[in-house]
Amino acid sequence: MRKEYDFSKSLKNPYTRKLKRQITIRIDNDTVEYFKKLAVETDIPYQKLINLFLQDCARNKRRPDITWVESDSR
Repeated sequence: MRKEYDFSKSLKNPYTRKLKRQITIRIDNDTVEYFKKLAVETDIPYQKLINLFLQDCARNKRRPDITWVESDSR
């Protein structure tokens, strides 16, 4: 190996913007099971399916339709 390398003509890695970041997220068991079943049907890992779904939501600026239901427990 050389002691010194010349990086003056090097280029930035064009793929660094596409790197993924590991996070911790809590997802309901029913949701995980849904994506796991879908993974078996599509032969795509369930974590990739979740990522693809979230990418689609972000790309299309989808917002969740949240309707709060009032409970009668007083």
